[in-house]
Amino acid sequence: MTQHVSDIMTSAPVTVEPQTSVTAVARIMRDQDLGAVLVVDGDDLRGLVTDRDLVVRAVAEGGDPEQTTVSGACSDDLVTVTPEDEVDRAIELMREHAVRRVPVVENGHPVGIVALADLAMERDPDSALGDISAAKPNT
Repeated sequence: MTQHVSDIMTSAPVTVEPQTSVTAVARIMRDQDLGAVLVVDGDDLRGLVTDRDLVVRAVAEGGDPEQTTVSGACSDDLVTVTPEDEVDRAIELMREHAVRRVPVVENGHPVGIVALADLAMERDPDSALGDISAAKPNT
């Protein structure tokens, strides 16, 4: 049976505007236990920022995280899928582009995100990655 991205994606992704400070985004990630948020301009997807992006592209550069905006830390060369795409397409894109998360869009507007962890829990829940992905965070 064909499985679609809509079957496993996280719906209603957390989004921020490009001018949001790195500190504010880090707090959102901490408070909502997220590793990534989508960057939007109005309803249009503009980027994706991960916790690693915040550290490598913002904090490590030495700028003030209260003054540095997420627009400089986010990835803006995105690959995306639609909810109707097959899960295998998302996997193919993740492999091809070496990414762990792919935004899900409809007409350019973000409606979800599919992560490597989602795929691991769905496809191989007994694997080490599936176990780790399903575990509560150790914060």
